[in-house]
Amino acid sequence: MAAAVPAAHIPVMLAEVLAALTAIPARAEASTKGKSGALAGLHIIDGTFGAGGYSRAFLAAGASVLGLDRDPQAVQAGRQLAEASGGHFAIIETEFSNLDKAAQAADFAPVDAVVLDIGVSSMQIDEAPRGFSFRRDGPLDMRMSGRGISAAAAVNNLRSGDLARIFHFYGEERHAGRIARMIAKRRADKAFTTTLELAQAIEAMGLHRHEKIHAATRVFQALRIYVNDELGELARALLAAERVLRAGGCLAVVTFHSLEDRLVKRFFTNRSGERPASRHLPVKTLREAAFTPLFKGAKPASLAEAAQNPRARSAKMRAGLRTQSPPLPADFSIFGLPEWPVLAAQKLNNSRLAGGQI
Repeated sequence: MAAAVPAAHIPVMLAEVLAALTAIPARAEASTKGKSGALAGLHIIDGTFGAGGYSRAFLAAGASVLGLDRDPQAVQAGRQLAEASGGHFAIIETEFSNLDKAAQAADFAPVDAVVLDIGVSSMQIDEAPRGFSFRRDGPLDMRMSGRGISAAAAVNNLRSGDLARIFHFYGEERHAGRIARMIAKRRADKAFTTTLELAQAIEAMGLHRHEKIHAATRVFQALRIYVNDELGELARALLAAERVLRAGGCLAVVTFHSLEDRLVKRFFTNRSGERPASRHLPVKTLREAAFTPLFKGAKPASLAEAAQNPRARSAKMRAGLRTQSPPLPADFSIFGLPEWPVLAAQKLNNSRLAGGQI
């Protein structure tokens, strides 16, 4: 019997995700092994395990699930679920961009569905030591895996122009240049080491006094996305899902802001087959499609869910079914992502960064 979902966690658009998965065509060779439920016999990858809300629902509906997460704390909680699942759930600590390799290593491929919830976990934001929140004081970290370059390293070592580009692209911050120049000036005297140091410095500029959101919201979002390469991970995960899904399998992706949704839209558009650019030309597919859309466009969360769960207000889901065509070439350029400077650990060892955080 599966363990209970943590009380504070509400999986977003769960009903819509389950509805998408019930559209998967049955496999003739699938064996339910005495299991019952709408998803009985299906092999599903929960690529963003988090607090496990999706995985528990899939298990309750009769599926076997492989959970993935790069957060060691989430993986530890997932191991408790694995022990209680009767062999129908396993979890692997890895980035979800490795989902095809993880499934093969676990003898779980090909799979019937891949589900991705791209929102940052509320558990991560709520824990001050993780350094995600501008409202709780903690180390300026933001690393989901605890490895790699921290937010403090980026803030204290990137050039002002690069910081401005990151704040503008990932945070859609209209004052990106002014904030980046303020950071460069302040860090020359003292490096930023905590979340509140940075948040209060941005707030003191008075640039967002007439906005409803906190002044540091967009900068913190941008740093989190940059530090964890969230959009690059999503792009690679979409390509990996194409490789690991069986014909008729479903890819369902829940996103929470326009940058994520834009990538998913570009992927499904690119994988739906090439068509003439002009409506005056004959409608003819020039390339076999790798996915067919399950519904048109993006589906938002219901009004009832948005009213009950604030996290669902910006949520959108796109979903498609895998065709029988071979995977298309993994062309990363279709996502239109910019290249960013990479901070080398060797350089940081000689930097002014306080506390030695890398």
